[in-house]
Amino acid sequence: MPRFYCSTPLSMGLSLELPAGAARHVQVLRMQPEMTITLFDGLGGEYEAVIQTMGRSSVAVEVITHHPIERESKLAVHLALGVPANERMDWLVEKATELGVASIQPLMTERGVLRLAGERATKKQAHWQAIASSACEQSGRNRVPTILAVKTLSDYLAAQKSAALESTNRVILSLHKDSTALTAQREATTNKGCGAVFVLSGAEGGLSPAEEAKALAAGYQPVTLGTRVLRAETAAIAALVVLSC
Repeated sequence: MPRFYCSTPLSMGLSLELPAGAARHVQVLRMQPEMTITLFDGLGGEYEAVIQTMGRSSVAVEVITHHPIERESKLAVHLALGVPANERMDWLVEKATELGVASIQPLMTERGVLRLAGERATKKQAHWQAIASSACEQSGRNRVPTILAVKTLSDYLAAQKSAALESTNRVILSLHKDSTALTAQREATTNKGCGAVFVLSGAEGGLSPAEEAKALAAGYQPVTLGTRVLRAETAAIAALVVLSC
């Protein structure tokens, strides 16, 4: 059954017009009135809805049933990373969403090639959020990860400090000689009963020594994915695979 994200809070008996993108897909699929689709609003579970009417560019539906289905990971992974260049960030957002990431914090770092600010940064954030919504539609997730506004690494670390996140785990993907295996960190997190972990990763070339020192001073623990050096987008996805197991 086709699945679509709807930003409007849903409830049984609600009648509404589908968002433009969802309506366009229904038209492309040549669906007809009285056919059923699946909707989710990101607040939990999913709904069955019946197509009522179809216009040239609009589709009206009625929500008829709620299913309290959740497909989220037990451990909420909040990923903060230097934005990779070209279209790699688009790919990363899509795959991270499929793997269950809870939120993504794009960062401007010293070695990052892509620089974003102002209106351009706002448009990129909206673009990545739309990619995350589409990935949820495809993968069956009913909760859409939050794509946060672009920040500098310094601002990100300062915000975490002011939020007093002592109850959560914070790790940085690192080649530091004292790094522990991420698999061991996952087991430690599970044993502590923690429900969330913050993962910090650099862009191309990784974080600079000064940036990594700031993160370690802020309470991040260095972890490694192994002896090979991975691309920025590969490392982030590999970490999600380990933590979502």
